[in-house]
Amino acid sequence: MVQTVISMQSLNVYDLNNTRKAKMELVFFNRVPKVGSQTFMELLRRLSERNNFQFNRDAVQKVETIRLAEDQQQEMAEVISDLPVPSVFIKHVCYTNFSKFNLPIPIYINVVRDPVERVISWFYYVRAPWYFVERKAAFPDLPLPHPGWLKKDFETCVLSGDQECTYTQGVSVEGIGDHRRQSLFFCGHAYECTPFNTVGALERAKHAVESQYAVVGVLEDLNTTLAVFEKYIPRFFQGVREIYDTSAEYLTKINKNNFKPPVSEKVKDIVRRNFTNEIEFYQFCRQRLHKQYLAAHLAQKHLP
Repeated sequence: MVQTVISMQSLNVYDLNNTRKAKMELVFFNRVPKVGSQTFMELLRRLSERNNFQFNRDAVQKVETIRLAEDQQQEMAEVISDLPVPSVFIKHVCYTNFSKFNLPIPIYINVVRDPVERVISWFYYVRAPWYFVERKAAFPDLPLPHPGWLKKDFETCVLSGDQECTYTQGVSVEGIGDHRRQSLFFCGHAYECTPFNTVGALERAKHAVESQYAVVGVLEDLNTTLAVFEKYIPRFFQGVREIYDTSAEYLTKINKNNFKPPVSEKVKDIVRRNFTNEIEFYQFCRQRLHKQYLAAHLAQKHLP
């Protein structure tokens, strides 16, 4: 439940609908890891068959680079802009401003998750046996991790002050392995986006969501998320709730980690103290999603 009171004056479908700003019929899903994005990818794959658009995703990479140099950003934006339309393109990467390169703006989408639950999910995901089987099959020369690292549990990691589970304000760690910074995927490629849990990165990320993203879904509000996707981007998401409802049992098991043990609220609270701005960003996205849902519902209700 979103705690912030939503004013009726802010519930304007037109103002909340950034889909209208897009200059091409292409959805760019710069997916955050561990937010159910594999499920959303499968939904988009099925929707591509139903709604007649092309499904494209970046190839699995040995080392995932999410913050790109400017020439790399331009190269990626040009590749995406050259795709046939209508299309969807999916990649783990920071928000990229296409207009900076005089290229047409796509329909930006993403999904977020409670940042503490997400960091726990990542901790166990990279230790799951099947994760290493898949990685080793794709990249045989990858070294196997140390058994001691594999046996770590999150609670001990936090309580012992292990560096892996010490989330220090302002620290910068490059690469997708720095799983703590959900806001980075919205803040962008600038170095100012890299320090963990800072106000500057938070404000940049909020601005991108509010001004650029058509929809940022919330994993914990899945029904609302699917309804808003379908309402605000119908060309691509028409029928998404029907597809999900008929395949929910399968879709909820995609990439599910059965090796993840429970984590106590005490330990979660310790971690939350260092995630203040990340939590604020998550709540901001959640409030915006609910505003979009209510605005669409009210607009439909008042149709003649």
